[in-house]
Amino acid sequence: MDSSSGGSSNRGDGSDVVRELMEVIDTVGSYTGYRKTQRKECLNLVRRLKLLIPLLEEMRELEESVSGLALNSLVNLKKALVAAKKLLKDCNYGSKIYLAMESEAVTSRFHAVYDKLNQALDEVPLDQLQISVEVKEQVELMRMQLKRAKGRADTQDMELAMDMMVVFSKMEDRNADSAILERLAKKLDLHTIADLTEETAAIRKLVKRAGQNETTQHVTDLLGKFKQVAGLDDATAFDCPMSSKSLQKCLSMLIPHEFLCPITLEIMTDPVIVATGQTYERESIEKWLNSKHRTCPKTGQKLAHLSLAPNFALRNLILQWCEKNNFELPKKDNCTSCDSSSAELIEEISSLIQNLSSSQLNDQRDSTVRLRMLSKENPENRILIANSGGIPFLVQQLTYTDSKVQEHSVTALLNLSIDEMNKRLIAREGAIPAIIDILQTGTEEARENSAAALFSLSMLDENKVLVGTLNGIPPLVHLLQNGTTRGKKDAATALFNLCFNKANKSRAIKAGIISPLLHLLEENSLGMVDEALSILSLLASHPEGQNELGRLPFIKTLVEIVRNGTPKNKEYATSVLLELGLKNSSLTLASLQFGVYEHLIELVRCGTTRAQRKASSLLQHMKTSTFQ
Repeated sequence: MDSSSGGSSNRGDGSDVVRELMEVIDTVGSYTGYRKTQRKECLNLVRRLKLLIPLLEEMRELEESVSGLALNSLVNLKKALVAAKKLLKDCNYGSKIYLAMESEAVTSRFHAVYDKLNQALDEVPLDQLQISVEVKEQVELMRMQLKRAKGRADTQDMELAMDMMVVFSKMEDRNADSAILERLAKKLDLHTIADLTEETAAIRKLVKRAGQNETTQHVTDLLGKFKQVAGLDDATAFDCPMSSKSLQKCLSMLIPHEFLCPITLEIMTDPVIVATGQTYERESIEKWLNSKHRTCPKTGQKLAHLSLAPNFALRNLILQWCEKNNFELPKKDNCTSCDSSSAELIEEISSLIQNLSSSQLNDQRDSTVRLRMLSKENPENRILIANSGGIPFLVQQLTYTDSKVQEHSVTALLNLSIDEMNKRLIAREGAIPAIIDILQTGTEEARENSAAALFSLSMLDENKVLVGTLNGIPPLVHLLQNGTTRGKKDAATALFNLCFNKANKSRAIKAGIISPLLHLLEENSLGMVDEALSILSLLASHPEGQNELGRLPFIKTLVEIVRNGTPKNKEYATSVLLELGLKNSSLTLASLQFGVYEHLIELVRCGTTRAQRKASSLLQHMKTSTFQ
């Protein structure tokens, strides 16, 4: 009697665990919003987990009781699947910025999950459970895929890594950074109001869970910058949700979500309804519409009309909540002259553009300076200047004989190029050859801003090709070698971007880029070691780059950086050593002679996550090389 009861219990426990395992797989299969930085890894993991379904279905059909050993193995498998589910959930709902910043740590979490799954599957007594041969083969296939996934070579997005590094570096604040931010926002899918709203909610949860620390502060600050690029006003967009202090305040207030404007995430004082039925703060949606947008910020749908209807019902609910919670609504500045101000601005821009054709040099210069200032201020102005036909006139100014007019024109075009559509317009008007000329012959500031403009324009792949074929790389290399610190940084950023094109790698090497990059490695005072190593890591994958870099003095320099550099320096230097060594084992042996071995061991022990992986791969390659 007792024995029969125990068998029935084990069978019941086993079927319960199997059901729970299938529910976990079903849940992760329903996730559809994996963040771009981890999407491929997530989809691969889900696909592998689904390979377990035939196994679980056979186990569910078992008529005999499950042994204690089998039950324990299922419990361990459940723990592994729950860990996988938690990781996938974080990658589906977590902060996109945080996941990009911590990509190496997230990769380590994936590897830990692979280990848990493999170990748990190894413990499942497939023979005892009389699992079919076909299903056993599927389980073995999954285990092989998990092992292969853990050992796969690093596929980090170098462009994303470089952009993150530039954004967080202590470079002086300047408009060129907005171009980097724009690209970064698009890479992370954070370039629409809806994206930014969702990200803000994710960051609130992150801060609530992890508290305020250096990482969450970086995440919060970068979100604020993304909102600026999207055209949200600092005063309305950042004071509450962006600064860490205000973010904590918002969290503690726990204002109902439906009371917050989807654009600013502030409590609404004058809620209005747009054509799609969505509600926004009047001031925020009017700014959106005045910027020539004709879609609903939250849904992306085209607006059938631009009328705004007061949402009295929601306003009454907000007032009742405020009274009940002793919360004072923020007072909004009364702006009755917004429409007239906008009309005046359009009229001013049209007049300035006309003055660009004036026969008076002072008029031309003054108008160019003013357009430069206006294009710097906000996204709306960039759109207005372009829509008013300002780009062709500014491009013409690039060839003007007055050096100051050239300088202000190229800087204005740099500012305008932050807008995606303007990038194409500027290139289509033939600006790139003229910008390259100024890069060679202009004033110091004009050359720096020309390099920054080429970087911004070359975010479009077709412009990367154009800059290369128009011989824009040699003057950038010259600026990298001979420019001011700011000029060197602008040139390095532009060259890094351009070298994602294979033909441009060859052009850069032929233009002599290696020598100034090596100088940057030796000149620590410039603080550009990471930038130099990032470009070198791209060139090391090119045959001509391997020939140029495969020399003993360079290998010795890399070993010195692995020994004495910052954690990030060591990571990049190890990556370059690995890239070169895989193509030429004699370089690996040379690095051993320069004493890299013990420093690689140290990196494996306490380097950054990526440095640990690179160092491990290089050590493994060294073992192979020494026995050949």
